[in-house]
Amino acid sequence: MAPALASIMTRQAGARGKLAEALAADYLQVRGLRLIERNYNCRLGEIDLILADGPVLVFAEVRLRSRGDFGGAAASITATKQARLILAARHWLLRHGETPCRFDCIL
Repeated sequence: MAPALASIMTRQAGARGKLAEALAADYLQVRGLRLIERNYNCRLGEIDLILADGPVLVFAEVRLRSRGDFGGAAASITATKQARLILAARHWLLRHGETPCRFDCIL
């Protein structure tokens, strides 16, 4: 693939991912969750959305796949990705205080 085409495809995928995250945040907020933070990054990993569902903190991973050739969106959350999400969540909790939490996937 030509470098210019690869760059365009990467930008388009990034734009679709940001749109998916915005739609997921809106969807969850309409259902009563309160958005705390978007795209939390630390050296251990990244969390797309952090929300509060009453007293429970929700770490949400948003995945969008336009094709199911490689197992779809759910299959893209590998054991390695799960481990990085857990590490990033622990980092967030250490900085902001521990509280009951859960992990949600918006696919």
